[in-house]
This record gives sequence, C-alpha cells and structure tokens, in this order.
Amino acid sequence: MKWRLLVLAACWLCTTPLLSQDYFPKNNGVKAENNNYTALTNAKIYVTPTQIIDKGTLLIKDGKVVAVGTSVSIPSNSVQVDLNGKYIYPSFIDVYSTFGVDQPKRPSGGGRSPQYDPTREGFYWNDHIMPEADAITEFKYDDKSAKALREAGFGVVNSHIQDGIARGTGVLIALKAEGNDAERILDDRSSQYFSFTKSVLKRQSYPSSLMGSMALLRQMYYDASWYQKGNVATKDRSLEALLANNNMVQIFDAGNAGNVIRADKIGDEFGKQYAILGGGNEFENINDIKATNAPLIIPINFPDAMDVSDPYQADFVALKDMRFWNQAPSNPKVLADNGISFSFTLHELKSPANLKEKVMKAIEYGLSETRALEALTITPASLLGKSNEIGSLQTGRYANFLVTSGNLFDKETTLYENWVQGQKNIVNPMDQKDIRGTYKLAAGGTTYVLSLSGEPAKPKAEVTLDTVKLSSTFKYDSDWITLTFNSEQKETYRMTARVTPGDDNFNGRLLLPNGGDGSFTATRTAGPSEKTTEENGSEKEAPRVLPVTYPNVGYGYAQKQVSRDMLFKNATVWTSEAAGVLENTDVLVKNGKISKIGKDLSPGNAQVIDATGKHLTAGIIDEHSHIAGLSINESGQNSSAEVKMTDVIDPEDIDLYRNLAGGVTTVQLLHGSANPIGGRSAILRLKWGESADKLVFENSPKFIKFALGENVKQSNWESYDRFPQTRMGVEQVFVNYFQRAKEYDALKKSGKAFRYDEEMEVLVEILNGERFISCHSYVQSEINMLMKVADKFGFKVNTFTHILEGYKVADKMAAHGVGGSTFSDWWAYKYEVKDAIPYNAAIMASQGVTVAINSDDGEMSRRLNQEAGKTVKYGGVSEEEAWKMVTINPAKLLHIDERVGSIKEGKEADLVLWNAHPLSVYAKAEKTIIQGTTYFDLEQDKALRESIKKERGELVKMMVAEKDGGSKMKPPTQRKKERFNCDSL
Repeated sequence: MKWRLLVLAACWLCTTPLLSQDYFPKNNGVKAENNNYTALTNAKIYVTPTQIIDKGTLLIKDGKVVAVGTSVSIPSNSVQVDLNGKYIYPSFIDVYSTFGVDQPKRPSGGGRSPQYDPTREGFYWNDHIMPEADAITEFKYDDKSAKALREAGFGVVNSHIQDGIARGTGVLIALKAEGNDAERILDDRSSQYFSFTKSVLKRQSYPSSLMGSMALLRQMYYDASWYQKGNVATKDRSLEALLANNNMVQIFDAGNAGNVIRADKIGDEFGKQYAILGGGNEFENINDIKATNAPLIIPINFPDAMDVSDPYQADFVALKDMRFWNQAPSNPKVLADNGISFSFTLHELKSPANLKEKVMKAIEYGLSETRALEALTITPASLLGKSNEIGSLQTGRYANFLVTSGNLFDKETTLYENWVQGQKNIVNPMDQKDIRGTYKLAAGGTTYVLSLSGEPAKPKAEVTLDTVKLSSTFKYDSDWITLTFNSEQKETYRMTARVTPGDDNFNGRLLLPNGGDGSFTATRTAGPSEKTTEENGSEKEAPRVLPVTYPNVGYGYAQKQVSRDMLFKNATVWTSEAAGVLENTDVLVKNGKISKIGKDLSPGNAQVIDATGKHLTAGIIDEHSHIAGLSINESGQNSSAEVKMTDVIDPEDIDLYRNLAGGVTTVQLLHGSANPIGGRSAILRLKWGESADKLVFENSPKFIKFALGENVKQSNWESYDRFPQTRMGVEQVFVNYFQRAKEYDALKKSGKAFRYDEEMEVLVEILNGERFISCHSYVQSEINMLMKVADKFGFKVNTFTHILEGYKVADKMAAHGVGGSTFSDWWAYKYEVKDAIPYNAAIMASQGVTVAINSDDGEMSRRLNQEAGKTVKYGGVSEEEAWKMVTINPAKLLHIDERVGSIKEGKEADLVLWNAHPLSVYAKAEKTIIQGTTYFDLEQDKALRESIKKERGELVKMMVAEKDGGSKMKPPTQRKKERFNCDSL
C-alpha cells in the first residue's frame, strides 16, 4: 500500500510541472522544483496527423514534449506509463470560442425612437466598431466548462467577445485544470475579430443592414489610414486599437457561404487576409469559395432530420432545407477535395459532447480521418500562427495530448485521458471493465434481454421482452451500474449492482414497482462486437448525397446553362425599333448576339426553333425592382450613398426564376426609399444559376436611388428624431449634401490631403455626370423641387420612378430631360398617391418624356407584359409604343439601350419567345434568353416540376427512415422569405 502511494505521489509530481513564475514567494509550504520526466511507452503515437509512430515513446517534462519516437532515451528520473495497445493524439484546438468570456446580452426595454449618435467619447463615431475590446479583460477561468471541453478532446481554445462589427482581440487559453491563468494564457492578444452583426449592447441605428455593415467596415479602414498618417488632431481609441492589432491574425465571422465571399472582398480591398467563419454551406458555391484563398473555420452543426411523417406538415418544408439536411455533412469533404484549408469549431454546436458524432458523420460522408484530425489540430494551430507551440507532439510543443483505447474516430473508442500542459485529466478510467454485450436479465420473475453497446466507458442499454423494446435508462460509473426500465404495463423496475473484475455476470438489488425489495441477475450470453472499423465501414452503405444544383434550391439546374447559336424561324418579331413588328421573320443568334434578321435565313450549325404563330420580343426590363436583394434599405441615417446593392445580391431568390418565366431579362435592383439619398443600384441580368457577381450587368452605368415624400420624412414610422421631418427639410438635405460634395471635390482636385469619404465620392460622381439618379417620387411640388436642386448644382435627374403625378409636370420633365418610370394603374395605397390616374404614362409620353412601366414588386414584375398592355386601354397608346415601355424605354433610362431592349442586328441576344400576342393576359413565355443562353424554357420547367416531386419524395423517405432508426428529429419548419419593396426595412 505504501509503495502504491509513493508511485501515485511521483506521478502527481510529474504531471504537475512547475510552470508558475519562479520569482514568486511560497508561503504555504516548502518551495521545491520538480525535475522529473514522464515517459508514456508502447503507444501508437500520432505526432501529427501524417507522422505516426507504432510502439513509440512520448517523453515530457515541465509541460512540454522533450522527445518522441521508437528509441527515446528515458532518463532515470522518469515515471514510466505503459500504454501498450493505446493510442496518443494531439489535443484539439478551437479557434472560435467563447470559453471563459461572458457574452453580452441584449438589454430589455429601450425606446421605440432610434438612436443616431454614438454614446461614447474618444472612440470611433460608430458604437459598433470596438477594436479596443480585449477578451482578456473579461476572461474568467471556468473549470466546469473546461472539463466539458477536455472531455470532448480539446486542450486549447481561442476565445473572444462575440459582439459588434469590430470586436477587438481574442485570448488563447490552455484548458489546464490545476494551475493559474499565468500558466493557462498562451496569448492574451491572439487575434482580431470582425463580423457583419451589430452589437447587442449598443443601440446606434447605423448600420441597419448587411450592406450598411459592409460600408461601415470599408469606411473604418479608410479612416484608420487617414488617422495613421497623423491627419486627426484628436485621439480616437478605437482607431488606435485597430492599427495596433493590424499584424494579428484577422478572423471574420461571416456565417454563410455568401458572406464568406463578401468578407473576403473587403479583405482584398484593404490588403487583409481574413480567416473566415463559414456556415456549413460552402459546398454550394465551392469554386467562388476556393477563389478567396481564405482559411476557413467550419461549424459542424449538421442539421437534424425533420419529422415529415405527416404529409400535411411535410408540404410546408422547403426543398432547400430538406436538401441541406442531406448535403451538409458532405461539406468538409468538398472543402478537402478542393484543397481548401479549414479548421473545425464547436461554434453553434449544442454541446461539446456532440463533436465526435458530428466528425464521424463527416467521415461517413467521405472526409478522410487524416483531414478530420488536421482540422482539429495542426490547421487551427497554423491559422493562429502557433504551430511551434500547439497542434502536434513534435519536440518543444506543449504536452497537450489524448490517450485513447483505439482509433480516435471509431465509435467504440474510449477517450481515457486528456493531458494539458503535461497535466493528466482523466476522462474515463483506463482500468474500467468493458461490460458491453448481451445479457439474460432475470428480474421480478420475468426474463428479459439486456443489450449494452456503444463506448465501453459509457455504454447504452436496450431492454427487450420478446420483440418489444422497453424504455430504459442506464448508468455505469466507478464500477457500479444502475438500470431502470418500464414494463409493458408501465411498471418501473430499478436495479443497482457492482461490477467485479473477474466476473462477466453481475447481480444486485432490485426495487420492484410496488416498492418491495428483491434481487436480479444479468448473465452474459455474448460479448461485444469484435468487428473492426474497416469491417463496419465496408458493411455500411455510404449515404446518398443528392447532387448540388445551380442555384441549390428548387428549380435549380443540374448544370449551369450555356450559350447556343439558334435560329428562330417564321416568328412575329417585335423589334421595338423603327422597323416595328415584322411578320414571318427569322432571327439568327450567334455568339450571344443578334447576327441577322430576315427571311429564309440559313441556320448553319445553329439550333433551329420553329416560331411559326409565335411572337419574338426583346427581353422585358424592369427599371424598378427589389428582387434578388438580401436587404433593401439602410435606414440608419438620412443619406446612405456609401452602400451598394451589388453587395447584397441574392442569386438564390426564386423570384429571379419566376421573373424569367414572365419574360424579364434585366432589372435595376434599387435601394429602398427610407432616405432622401439612398444607396447605389445594381443592374442585373437574371442569369438563374450563376453567382451573385455574374448576375451584375457587365460594365453597367452607375445609378443611385433618391427618394421624396412620406417615406423619407418617416411620416408613418412614428419616428420624430431624425432630420428631415418635413418636405422642406428633404430639400435642405439635398442642398447640404451636394454643397458638401462640391467642397469635397474641390479639395480633392486641389492636390491637398483629404479624408476619403465613400459617401462623398458617390455624390461627386453625380455632380460630374458619372452617376445617374432614379428618384422615388409622387407629389408634383417635390418633383419640381428636385429638378431645381439639380439645376442649381449643374446635373440632371435621370429618372423619376413611381412619378404618379408626372402627368401634372410632364412638360417640365421633358424640358429638364428626365424620364418617367411609373405604375400602370396603382393608386390609393397611401395619402400622397391620391391624385394618381391610370392615364399617367400616356400623358407623359405625349409630352416627349421617355416612359417605362415598372413593378416595384416581385409579383407584378412577372406580368409586366400585361401592365404594359393596360396603357393601350388607358390613353390609347399603340401596341408597339406600349411594348416599348417595358423594353427599349427602360433600356434608355438605364443607358443600356445600345446593348439590349430591342431586336436589332449587333445587339445582345436578350430575347423572349411568346406563345401568343405579348400584351395578352394569355401569353406565356416559352423561352427566355440572355446573351444567347436560355435561362427559362417552358418544357424544361415542366420537367423540373416532376424532378422536384421525385426529389421531395426521396428526401421524405430518407427522413422517415432516420426517424424509424431512432435518430434525433426536429419539427418541420417553414421557410418564408420576405418579398421586398421600397419601404421594407
């Protein structure tokens, strides 16, 4: 007994190295230094995921690796631990954690009125920029949380305050149980963090949108550069911190594949290579993700299957969500196959205990075990610039390692120990008996079958009577078992027994349902499965992963669409040119352009399309749209010229496809009407299946949204804090901003130093005729006002959109040179449109104004051909002129009429083939073509509908099988995407 105590004491000394400062006095005992070694021998050692040693020795001292190999010289003052048959792996690292740092919580209450100004003095002008925040100041070691992390295999975590857009610095922590923070803190300023999400503690209104967050980050970097050059007389503690943190690892919380690309663009613009937290859907857009060259941090919170056993509830589940459940576990494999560096994180995983299950699922879906181990060890170490300290068991690294019973990613493997800085932490006793197997259980006069399976240290129990599975709970701890189960009669039996080392059976006390006392016996009839991991894997069929479509939603294409030469034969061609409507005419499309128009044209190698009895038109152009936007308004301040709609394009918006089905090929995605000066527009081609960047109309003119009326003065928002509150104030906003822009431009042109202001840069483009205004408008007085402001500052308003009182000032509009993009017959939906009339378009056109019919609505935009037809009824406009209002006229307003908007030789082939007169309510688009590529085909649409039915059926079958197999399920949820319009916030 005395000998055993001496050995335990020596082990304790060896595993508790003296890492504390040697200059600290010791007043609670004798001060001594431990110079002993610990040698772990005969183990299979994963020095790195690819450097593996069989029957190796790991020698550690003072919390670090001294040597590793098969012929390590073991000093005489070593405590040796024989790990024959055991495995050693480096402990895991999580680079995106909140461990030990209390996370801010949104305060309750708060007024309805927005807050426009910052609350801090001496910091940046926006409260959501907080690079001065340091996680180390908030850090407090929590051993309960640390224990849960260690039991999941982690030895080091990188923690930070997950709040704000610029979040400050992180702290790198070793999860050492015994010791102090002087030993645990590996780096108190390990990295700098950013996100697109505002602080939950701060109430400053700006930014209120994703595009606003992006603009704020850009301006922050511009201001930091200006500040660094000594151009600011006052002290800005936020910019000081941002600059001081510049050489740290920069980590960005993006949260999904689209935002990964957005974050990387900001990084590229300012010379920053972010390590980016993804969202698990990177596989959907893998080529663009790969092009970022960004190291990724990947959550593995794969979704649970939905309970779709009720067909009524199943109908509410979006195909995208069902498909994501099936495809998400393949994300790590896809990243690995494409050579993308990634680390795993526990972020958004409910419990660290779920890690192994999720990693094993990724392996089941094709990820190699080597890449899985890399994603938990050497890759996060490299990302943090700490490869010489953590992530491997090479000489000189911290002695952070796991001891397991076998292959780390085998379901049956037990994690015995997690050593952190040379300190042993027992997760499961190494000498605990493996009791897994099948038993004959005799209890209460009945014989049951008890099956124990799973991990040896934490087996799961199943109690059956004949073929009936009974509900049960089981616990195995410190050589004692407790089992509770309910009989078919719902009677509860409780039993406890001690497991003895030399006996495969066990017996103990039984508590009967009536409260009486008894005994039970469990006689082992079969041992645990002896199948290897490889055998198990070969027997289990690999999961079927449904193919990704473009985009990866319902109606996505199996392959991206490609351009084809085509010849339309014998069509009725609506040219939208002086040639008018041509009967029985051929149109040849070659290389994405209209090559020839005539009769009896030779097809060459082109696909021949019989258009007899059908109508061929230019693609419809919607001058005012809000489809394909992730956000529409940046309402945090009264001017948002700095934001860009190109930053928030949603290429998966189903309204893109639906608009194609309505013959629409081009839209102007406009900012909303929350502010007098809104954001920059995006002119889009509806190339369904392409990435966000490829939807942008190539070399398109620059536009911006302005607005007048009730929305910008917030008449209906019950907000009284923001200027302007009146129509008079709206005018003063314009005058003030343009005067400031004029002065900014003069300073810029003077050659003197100036602070780059993205907002002012945009307004200067307007003054210089380089950017065009589309202005939301209703009331004639304000329409006149903006034209006068434009005249005063020497520019022209390009388009008044909505313009429902345009008929009152059509002559003045024509004189100014501004176009009108209006509704056909919308009125009476708010007070300022009370004078709207359906003859508006015809009256403006009669005065020489270029007139377009727009939608401002994702539903109406699908039927703009019918909206154009209404102008024939209201005002007597000819059919040809009515059609021009949705083709060549909006093209002129958008300054793209030299390329699209009509059928003319040399123009780009944006075409629609209709089965009937295009202004008819019965007309259907059979083909919608953009630059010679068919993005909508009516026959293909029918096939897609059948394919969707079949795929939904297959996914429902898979999910029901998951439920029948006892997997964890979640209730069905319905995905609802808001359909945006001008005043959407």
